[in-house]
Amino acid sequence: MIFRATVLTLYPEMFPGALGLSLAGKALERGDWSLETVQIREFGLGRHRAVDDTPAGGGAGMVLRADVLAAAIDHASPAGDMRPKLLMSPRGKPLTQARVRELADGPGAIIVCGRFEGVDQRVIDARGLEEVSIGDYILSGGEPAALVLLDAVVRLLPGVMGNEASGGEESFENGLLEHPHYTRPPEWDGRPIPDVLMSGNHGKIAAWRRQQSEKLTAERRPELLPEKRSDG
Repeated sequence: MIFRATVLTLYPEMFPGALGLSLAGKALERGDWSLETVQIREFGLGRHRAVDDTPAGGGAGMVLRADVLAAAIDHASPAGDMRPKLLMSPRGKPLTQARVRELADGPGAIIVCGRFEGVDQRVIDARGLEEVSIGDYILSGGEPAALVLLDAVVRLLPGVMGNEASGGEESFENGLLEHPHYTRPPEWDGRPIPDVLMSGNHGKIAAWRRQQSEKLTAERRPELLPEKRSDG
């Protein structure tokens, strides 16, 4: 089973983008995962393939129509398709490494990229779309967010990363931010590599890295610390 990604978008030319390069791109070429785009406008209405309309109740901007988007979703995800349906949305649940791992362990994902002021709530409810956010900010559309999500997922697929063990110590994998890294030269700009990293004592190195991860997490993301999570 390979991970199958289907992206519903008004701008399919934005894909694969960076996902066509480096390790993800090589994995795509090998067939370790697949990427398909569906042009939402193909399901638009009338001669001009309209996909949006004015918001009910008034207000600025336009809203993606429920009937148009539902037709595109049904085309991309026929009966029996077990892939989760995701809507990239700033009001969604924050994307976490745990959710990324769940997706990577599954059959793939249907990813809807919103545009304009948003998506008619009725299609979100009727098609069971899971709203996902990559951060507390607004983008011009869901496409950049979809690329971020797919990048996070694809790198976890079997055979994609060059060193499978390298992912285990990265930020969020163990609930903490990643420790600092150093490499040659031993001293640069008057700044030496910490002595413990040159000691060859793997136990002390592991303890130092854990201490540094805890320190950075306390300074920058204290809500990630176990005691903070239990308090919440």
